Amino acid sequence: MTGLVLKLGPHERVLINGAVIENGERRSRLAIMTPNAHILRLRDAIHPEQVNTPVRRVCYIMQLVLSGDADPVEARQQLLRGIEQLSQVLTDHDSRTLLSQATAAVLEDQHYQALKALRGLLPREERLFAAMPA
Repeated sequence: MTGLVLKLGPHERVLINGAVIENGERRSRLAIMTPNAHILRLRDAIHPEQVNTPVRRVCYIMQLVLSGDADPVEARQQLLRGIEQLSQVLTDHDSRTLLSQATAAVLEDQHYQALKALRGLLPREERLFAAMPA
C-alpha cells in the first residue's frame, strides 16, 4: 500500500491501524507511506447488522481484511468462494466484469480494488431483491 493517497472530505473519518481519525473543517489529502497499513474509510463501512445479503457478506469479509481484523491469507479462499457463488447468480455483463475485477484484485492482494469492484454490485443486488415477490 505504499503511496496510497486518501482524499478526505470535511469531518470524514477513516480507520488507520485501529485508530479512528477524523478530518478537520476542510478537504484534505493524506499520503499513506507505510506499507501494509490497515485502512478503511468509515463512510464505506458495512456494519455487522447490515450483513444480510450475499454481496454484503463478501464485501464485509474484504472490509475485515482492510481493517486488519481478518488475515488476508485465510480470507482469500473465503472471498474467492463467495465471488464464485455470486458469479452463478449475477450473470449480466456488467456484473461479470466487476466479479472478474474483484477476483483478479483478490489474487493480486489488491484489497481496495477488490472492495471497490464488489461494492459496485450492491445496487444490482438491491434491485434484484426489490424485484422479488414478497
